[in-house]
Amino acid sequence: PESEVFEITDFTTASEWERFISKIEEVLNDWKLIGVSSGKPLEKGVFTTGTWEEKSDEISFADFKFSVTHHYLVQELSDKDGKEELGEDALPLPMQDLLCMNNDFPPRAHCLVRWYGLREFVVIAPAANNDAVVSESKCNLLLSSISIALGNTGCQVPLFVQIHQKWRRMYVGECQGPGVRTDFEMVHLRKVPSQYTHLSGLLDIFKTKIGCPLTPLPPVSMAIRLTYVLQDWQQYFWPQQPPDIDALVGGEVGGLEFGKLPFGACEDPISELHLATTWPHLAEGIIVDNDVYSDLDPLQAPQWSVRVRKADNPQCLLGDFLTEFFKLCRRKESTDEILGRPAFEEEGKEVADITHALSKLTEPAPVPIPKLSVTNMVHSAKKKIRKHRGVDESPLNNDVLNTILLFLFPDAADKLADGFENRASTSAGNNPPPENEDYNLFSQFKSAPSDSLTYKLALCLCMINFYHGGVKGVAHLWQEFVLEMRYRWENNYLIPGLANGSPDLRCCLLHQKLQMLNCCIERKKARDEGKRGSMSDRSPSGASGDGAKGGDHSGDNPDKEKEFGKSWESWSDSEEEYFECLSDTEDLKGNGQENGKKGAKEGSKESVNLKPEGRLHPHGKLMLLHPGEPLYVPITQEPAPMTEDLLEEQSEVLAKLGTSAEGAHLRARMQSACLLSDMESFKAANPGCCLEDFVRWYSPRDYIEEEVVDEKGNKVIKGELSARMKIPSNMWVEAWETAKPVPARRQKRLFDDTREAEKVLHYLAVQKPADLARHLLPCIIHAAVLKVKDEEALEDVSSVKKIIKQIISHSSKVLRFPSPEDKKLEEIIAQIMSVEAIIARARSLKAKFGVEKCENEEEKDDLQRFVNSLLEQPEVSVVGAGRGPAGSIIHKLFVNAQRVPAVPPLEEELRRSGSQEERRQGVQSEFPPPTGREVILRTSVPRPAPYSKALPQRMYSVLTREDFRLAGAFSADTTFF
Repeated sequence: PESEVFEITDFTTASEWERFISKIEEVLNDWKLIGVSSGKPLEKGVFTTGTWEEKSDEISFADFKFSVTHHYLVQELSDKDGKEELGEDALPLPMQDLLCMNNDFPPRAHCLVRWYGLREFVVIAPAANNDAVVSESKCNLLLSSISIALGNTGCQVPLFVQIHQKWRRMYVGECQGPGVRTDFEMVHLRKVPSQYTHLSGLLDIFKTKIGCPLTPLPPVSMAIRLTYVLQDWQQYFWPQQPPDIDALVGGEVGGLEFGKLPFGACEDPISELHLATTWPHLAEGIIVDNDVYSDLDPLQAPQWSVRVRKADNPQCLLGDFLTEFFKLCRRKESTDEILGRPAFEEEGKEVADITHALSKLTEPAPVPIPKLSVTNMVHSAKKKIRKHRGVDESPLNNDVLNTILLFLFPDAADKLADGFENRASTSAGNNPPPENEDYNLFSQFKSAPSDSLTYKLALCLCMINFYHGGVKGVAHLWQEFVLEMRYRWENNYLIPGLANGSPDLRCCLLHQKLQMLNCCIERKKARDEGKRGSMSDRSPSGASGDGAKGGDHSGDNPDKEKEFGKSWESWSDSEEEYFECLSDTEDLKGNGQENGKKGAKEGSKESVNLKPEGRLHPHGKLMLLHPGEPLYVPITQEPAPMTEDLLEEQSEVLAKLGTSAEGAHLRARMQSACLLSDMESFKAANPGCCLEDFVRWYSPRDYIEEEVVDEKGNKVIKGELSARMKIPSNMWVEAWETAKPVPARRQKRLFDDTREAEKVLHYLAVQKPADLARHLLPCIIHAAVLKVKDEEALEDVSSVKKIIKQIISHSSKVLRFPSPEDKKLEEIIAQIMSVEAIIARARSLKAKFGVEKCENEEEKDDLQRFVNSLLEQPEVSVVGAGRGPAGSIIHKLFVNAQRVPAVPPLEEELRRSGSQEERRQGVQSEFPPPTGREVILRTSVPRPAPYSKALPQRMYSVLTREDFRLAGAFSADTTFF
């Protein structure tokens, strides 16, 4: 009848579950894991030496996300071997791996590799870390999904599903081959059932689980590993000496400690030693191990291997120093805020002077102390500080401060003035020669040479920041340092520990500033001595006499290199007066009036009658072109030294002048100040000269000479200016026209040392501790790298050499820029700390294994190699097991550790002798009970029926104090069952 309604159920739409299965298949397809797997049998140790890789993908079951990961050992494929092996009934590769004995107990591998010995497998796990598949039905659903996916694709790679919480590492899985299947199952318990703590119990489980129908069971092969942990590395093995702070403060060390960075770990960087004793291949029945008695004596084990557990981030001195110093960079306070009221204000100065005057009248005359003495300086600074602060509040105590100042300024200790002159010799100390690559690291790091004042200052600030008063101590020392700088500037004392000459732009800015200050002091000193000299000796012949001494610094042309080496004093010390730098306008006005009369006569014959001034010496055999007199090299002003920030400022100003004609003209004028000064000196020294003469001396390449034949037929040499000099209204011609014949001593100074020195002193005074730390961090990193290099040279750890090279190249990239990022600096510090930890570990192991004490050279080398490989490899096998040189030392260590607890009281003795483990181990208690027991049982039996194919069965068990795990792989024949 028509009223019937058909309900059509569409069975073709896929369910979520089917979609999930097809997604798994898709991933297996993409990764080309389908079909027969082929490969060579695994070689020994390949799990450790080979490289493991993994691929991941994400799939979802409804809205629950899973991640699929393929773990595999990278292998070289050889087609020939693969094809030959594939017989009719070849087992899938993973099943062959189950029985392979070459890679039991790999030191570093995925847990499934350790438990089942597989070379590749796929894991499906919940994608989110906190998700877990807990219910049994869900577990079964996933298992059936992978089973179907494997069946559909013909994939022979084992597939695992992770169930329960992630930390439990519970996996179930399956592997399928033609007519065979292996199930991977697992048991994980917190408490160990007592019947399974020994071998016989585990064998029982294994046999029951296989349920083999054959009566004489095929033999089971066993691999056993017992792990012993040594935690009590007795204290006397730890070689690190803490730094003796009292010695530093007491000053007996003479302040030398301030120039050294500390090194080494404060705690033992190796926390535990794990000894694994392995019986790699035992047949069932060879040994007895049950709840009453055990044959497993670690000393008899054929294989020993050792691994060390490193302490997590051991506290290391150098690392602490660096991180603490780096923290300074983030402080915001200024020196004044840290020390209270401005420390540099000079209020009350007059009062102090008056009280001084009175005390001078009333007190008996003291022994005259030379002006230059750090302690003098310190006390005057102290007075100033104490006005703002109680005496006891001073962050650094006097002894420490004096020790540091004497270390920084060794010349102050030489009471005699002549000790000051040879400052180079006192400050050099025992440093590497300048051509040494370590010494030249400063140019890569933009720090300062390792014998310089800046470098020493960095070390002292670092030391103070760590031991003596932190940021307050740093601010205090810095304030003393700036006062010392001002004192030296005002009293014409050169600063020790700085290279002579203009600032070295390869060094950090602070170092350049100090060099700049030294240049200023040098000029001022020369000038003051010059004035004094002229008062005592007014002989006019002085000029030429003294002048002939030196060379000159004025230009950048090659011909003048020979004449370098003259310093300012060589010509100013005989002058009667020095024209102090007036303000610009007055100076120009003065010059104009003074030279106006001479300028008018310029070019006329009378100019020859001008008295030559400021001559240095004749310039070879060159003659002036017109008067035909010898051409004299003039005494010139040295160009002004510059620090990098000044150069930058100058280039900014020049860049801002733009490209207009006027701007270009101004720029040229600014850049030719030095040229103008040299022209004026030249005119003064060579009256009646012309531009050609000047060019012949200053830039010989711009004067072209050629032989021509004159009217009489004689060959004569005719010279003319180069093309660039003949450009109308060029810079040189203009400058020559404006130049007046003024000797260098009366010119406006190119370098105003007073102003520059004040600028430097102001710059130093306004530095906050944070700025200071930023300036000096390259020096500290430089010092740390040198320290690490020295320490490594003593230990000779090959891996460290590589890391040090990386640190140097990394640092030189980072520190080259003016303000490096904090993150990058932290990376460098972390690298240095890791190297320090490695060296500390090497030392710790050397001491513990008594490498140094070993008499026999051959044994010593063996031990050294053993220690080095312990540092670099996850696990090291002991040659000769318990009987080799390393083995006997390890044995001793365990014996000593067992003896350490004092002899226990009687009842405890009884209780101990009753403990099950002790009873089973027999009398032998040289080793503690094992911390971990691992057993692998393998056999090949037909399952499930007697006529099935014989297939690999394997069970791995691990037993620790609170963890018991059984991981079984049981294979069954799916064709004949």
